[in-house]
Amino acid sequence: QVRLVESGGGLVQPGGSLRLSCQASGINWKITPMAWYRQAPGKERELVARTSAGLSNYADSVKGRFTISRWNNYNTGYLQMNSLKPEDTAVYYCNTDYYSRTFWGQGTQVTVSS
Repeated sequence: QVRLVESGGGLVQPGGSLRLSCQASGINWKITPMAWYRQAPGKERELVARTSAGLSNYADSVKGRFTISRWNNYNTGYLQMNSLKPEDTAVYYCNTDYYSRTFWGQGTQVTVSS
């Protein structure tokens, strides 16, 4: 059974940093792509960052501020978020595709506010 569990969200002031974690189980983490999405209130879920086969891509709104990474030996993925802005406030979801199925975590809330 594939399971993704996010952690690391919270309340942070503008300009601050957070690191989100995604713990995967039931999956060969080394061969799967990994992505982070976010969904703000009243908005559609959007892709934030994705990594696959050593390559990464980012939404224009987070380029230069966010970094996606993974630690395959521990089935863990990360999203380092720096220089956070109020518009980064959203629920952040970990995502992967495995044998033609898409899996999501439960999400972790990130709130950027003074």
